[in-house]
Amino acid sequence: MDNIIWNAPDADHPARRAARASMTAVISGRKEAWLKLFAPDALVEDPVGPSFLDPSGRGHRGHDEIGAFWDAFVSAIADFRFTISDSFANGNCCANVATITTTMGDGSTMTIDCVLVYTVDEEGLITSLRAHWEPDRAMATLTKP
Repeated sequence: MDNIIWNAPDADHPARRAARASMTAVISGRKEAWLKLFAPDALVEDPVGPSFLDPSGRGHRGHDEIGAFWDAFVSAIADFRFTISDSFANGNCCANVATITTTMGDGSTMTIDCVLVYTVDEEGLITSLRAHWEPDRAMATLTKP
């Protein structure tokens, strides 16, 4: 897929498969497919800690909250491009060093440099997605058309 550029180790690993499936669902705008990748009590922290996306910093737990996160923020993005520059998979986790380029409906773009940590259970379902990025750094890259 052109919107995922993988310049990192790609040996097969359950958490790495889940990460790729998550990115593919996001790029395709498939909310239900994305939610099915998560365990029922999964936690999404994007970004980790308090931010304008999550003022309490407690994250989004369970399909209902994760779905609400999608509706409020993911669905607002017209186009995503993921560039993975490194990937570390061990145990039940995969940490991807990534740059995400987002394009809004009005053509504005923003670049998010981040580390995305996916943890999976024995069935390969995501139990946590922790996105480490700094909103102020990302907002500084915002360009208007």
